[in-house]
Amino acid sequence: MEFFSVALVASIAALAGAFGVAIVVRSVVQGISRQPEMRGPIQLLLFIGAPLVEAIPILAIVIAFMLYGSL
Repeated sequence: MEFFSVALVASIAALAGAFGVAIVVRSVVQGISRQPEMRGPIQLLLFIGAPLVEAIPILAIVIAFMLYGSL
């Protein structure tokens, strides 16, 4: 049962990260298509925002493995 719970948390975290990064990229593409002259600053926000969004699922996976290790 412990393996199932760790796998469930890891899969949900991976899905959440994928959806989060997809939303960020979608917004960047929409912003660049609306104002092409702002491409540089918008891409900078992408390069800052995507890792921040991806950090939360990584932390969730690490916490799940730490909880599994303490069982």
